[in-house]
Amino acid sequence: MNAHLFSLLTIGVLVAAGVYLLLERQLTRMLLGLLMIGNAVNLLIVHVSGPPGNPPVQESSSGKDTVADPLAQAMVLTAIVITMGVAAFVLALAYRSYRLTTADVVGDDPEATRVSQLSDEEAIAAERDVDDAVDPHELDAVVDSGEPS
Repeated sequence: MNAHLFSLLTIGVLVAAGVYLLLERQLTRMLLGLLMIGNAVNLLIVHVSGPPGNPPVQESSSGKDTVADPLAQAMVLTAIVITMGVAAFVLALAYRSYRLTTADVVGDDPEATRVSQLSDEEAIAAERDVDDAVDPHELDAVVDSGEPS
């Protein structure tokens, strides 16, 4: 297979930049990282789908010997739609977060910070206390009254 170095480097740079942006704390940068990774995957699918050829719908078009792969085109079209759905969802999360906190930065969870600072023995003891405090019958959705139906 004849690999084009420039397109593979472009895909690699898009993935690397997307991962870097995805690891940021700001939701808008996370969204841009998701979009960049999605575009890189679309380019990769198109790149590995094979050489260009005749359209798959028409029998005779130009003088090319091969027919273009319709599966790769359908996968890219589906991936574009899914990426737009994910982008809309992350934009809604960013908008809601901004309305609640007036900041775009995702902060640390105080409970996760507290648990991460516990020693191993304290974490095991705290987990045991939580397990002992919960009665399994309290977790049932239907309360058994004890009367036959």
